[in-house]
Amino acid sequence: MDRELLIEIGLEELPASWLPPLTEQLGHTLGESLKAHALPATESIEVHGTPRRLAACVPALADRQEDRDETLTGPPVSAAIGPDGQPTPAGLGFAKKQGVEFRELTQIETPRGKYLAFEKKSRGRATVDVLPDVLTQLLRTLPFPKQMHWDAELHDGRGELLFGRPIRWLLFLYGGRVVPYTISRTALAASVKVQDVTSGAVTYGHRFLATSGRAGRAIKVRGFDEYKKKLAENFVFLSRLERRDRIMRELDGYARKVGGHVMLQQSAQAEALLGEVPDLVEYPSVVAGTFAEEFLSLPAEVLTTTLIHHQHSFPIVDPGGALMPAFLAVTNTQGGHDKGIATNASRVVTARLRDARFFWDADRKVGLEARLARLDTLTFHKKLGSYRAKSERVAMLARWIATDVFGQPEEVAAQAERAGRLAKADLATDMVREFTELQGVMGGIYAREAGEPDGVWKAIYHHYLPVGVEATAAPARADLQGAEVTWAAVSLADKLDTLAGLFHAGARPTGSRDPFGLRRAAHGVIRVLADLEALTGLTVRPTLAPLLGQAVKGYGAGEPGHVMEDGAWADLTGFLSERLAYVLEARGADRRNVRAVLSGSVDRPVADLASNLAALPEVAGSESFLALATAFKRVRNIARELPDAEWDEQEQHGPSLGDVLKDPSELALLAEIDKRSAVISQAVMTGAGYREAYVEASKFEPAVEKFFTDVFVMADDLPLRQARLRLMKRLERLILQLGDISEIVASE
Repeated sequence: MDRELLIEIGLEELPASWLPPLTEQLGHTLGESLKAHALPATESIEVHGTPRRLAACVPALADRQEDRDETLTGPPVSAAIGPDGQPTPAGLGFAKKQGVEFRELTQIETPRGKYLAFEKKSRGRATVDVLPDVLTQLLRTLPFPKQMHWDAELHDGRGELLFGRPIRWLLFLYGGRVVPYTISRTALAASVKVQDVTSGAVTYGHRFLATSGRAGRAIKVRGFDEYKKKLAENFVFLSRLERRDRIMRELDGYARKVGGHVMLQQSAQAEALLGEVPDLVEYPSVVAGTFAEEFLSLPAEVLTTTLIHHQHSFPIVDPGGALMPAFLAVTNTQGGHDKGIATNASRVVTARLRDARFFWDADRKVGLEARLARLDTLTFHKKLGSYRAKSERVAMLARWIATDVFGQPEEVAAQAERAGRLAKADLATDMVREFTELQGVMGGIYAREAGEPDGVWKAIYHHYLPVGVEATAAPARADLQGAEVTWAAVSLADKLDTLAGLFHAGARPTGSRDPFGLRRAAHGVIRVLADLEALTGLTVRPTLAPLLGQAVKGYGAGEPGHVMEDGAWADLTGFLSERLAYVLEARGADRRNVRAVLSGSVDRPVADLASNLAALPEVAGSESFLALATAFKRVRNIARELPDAEWDEQEQHGPSLGDVLKDPSELALLAEIDKRSAVISQAVMTGAGYREAYVEASKFEPAVEKFFTDVFVMADDLPLRQARLRLMKRLERLILQLGDISEIVASE
């Protein structure tokens, strides 16, 4: 008979950012735990999370485990039974271990011969007896971003229970009855006020609101439907979707009352806040606050950052999109106290805006250039010097990118250099010291106020972008009008300087640790290079290696080369290749195709790699191409017999292959290479026509197949063997211009 399982873990408040992934993991982890204990859920597990609880319901769970038949294998028959037909000590020992007589054992055939075996029949345990073990595994394995000690332990022999937050109550019902379970408190912590957490049939409503006004009153439930109903009666919206819908309705309603609408689509910050607030409250309500119209003279970025980031409030805009002197805040209380809450919120917002206005007025009295000297006091990295030194490196690198990479005239190069030099100056302003989220943005605004051209102030404003890997990630080209090229130069220069410097200093990402945001910087570089034409209109196709090399030279203090050691350089290029693969896969490319085209990735234009990947799926499924990809494995293995340096030497100074090769199959393959190399080389040279190049490459397959059928490459005749190896190497080099197509058929 199937019965309902209901688990609720009551906790101290969880961080909002934890809840969505944690709720999802709750269902997965519980399902895995049930499966591990031979109690697979036959219906989907319903999970919910609020700041104070994690809840899961299995609608139907069998009341006992299934009976199991197991075949336990013992020693080989040859070792278990002696020549006289009597059991040996090994055979008797196996029978004793199973608790049976030797005659009850059987023999089975295996690939290794005959073995003793015992057919064991295990009766399934009652579900109610297994569930404590299920919950123990759930509590032990539920993943939290961080776990804490809270002086608790389980009776599973593993001692202390670490958890994301202390557990305050445990609702554990199967078929409407409590499953006994205890989380003990350690001896040093236990007291009258610190007691064991035992399972029960009760939950708790809103921390401050509850039926009859008694906050914290226990609420008895017998099943999931009653559980949801009782929580709703006690001011808890269990469903995150319901909480979000209620917030949206109230936000829209309050905004309409003042003749505006909530700023959402216009602000990524506001959209992020809307995604966060449902996980901050159990009973959401909205209150409206106001501030003086005089503060509307502040830059919109300052107003929205103050309201959204610092006060967790939503700005209101008029029908034209202009900010209004009002905001909305989401609270975790029942309506009726709106006026007092709104008054207090307005006071706090007003105080923050007064500070912002003071910083705004004070900062504009001192220009950005005058603040460069202050950057000498701000350390970029203890091994790499100050932000002033970084600004100079970024300025020179931005100029070089604008001229040598983008091919721009002196006017554009000068603007890129100036924007690069001023890009970090706002770190020395009062506004950015107070509102750190506005670094870069405030620099651009102050540069605009000082009369800098679009090519300078917009480049500063957006130079920290992009931070996303999607082709649609900010900034959009419309945001950059007049500054597309200078922005790209400064954005690349800043990120490349950071990557080169920190790898040189040994501050490399390890595992999940990336305190300097090097993965984000790498993604920004790749995004700019991959979408350079769409973002700027430029048709140049830069490669990563020269850009990295020039960035590293900035740390050479005038030396002709650079100071980075070979190991650090290899780590840096390997890191960027890995990030490049991540970006391409994140954009939807197949992993095998990515591996195929990324051979020598830092030496190829990033935009070409994207074009190459876009073309590959169109031909990768064809029979001839897959056959060539399989044969190319063999080509590569044979070509390794001829070192690259030796091949280069023979190609330049050795005899012509046509004079040495005589077999019709090898001459036919040589002719195919000569015939088809032009199309492939043209695609690689121009970055276009990759589909045609792959189609042309797939036509090698018949000639390659016949060559391997008719010709033995490693002939005893040394000149002939060398010529055949050269032929394999020439084919390998030609196809590798497109990518290592053998990866397409490689096993995962």
